[in-house]
Amino acid sequence: MTKNKRPERRCAACGRVRDPKEMFRLVRRPDGSVGLDLKGRENGRGAYICKSEACLEKAIQKKAVDRSLKAAVDPTIWDQVRKELEK
Repeated sequence: MTKNKRPERRCAACGRVRDPKEMFRLVRRPDGSVGLDLKGRENGRGAYICKSEACLEKAIQKKAVDRSLKAAVDPTIWDQVRKELEK
């Protein structure tokens, strides 16, 4: 018998592999806009970031999410992620 595999995703900033539920997902939607996907179900290209301030700052500084999504991330999106971190 085989065990059920759990999905894993890599953080765009630090490179750690984790369960997607332990990370934030940013998505580039089909219309080209970038947003925070809290449910993890939106259509489009996704990039994941660990739920830590260090990874958030590293992702902003290295523009890792911009590269992963192949689109520019608006600074208001980073503010939304910071608010979610505080919760």
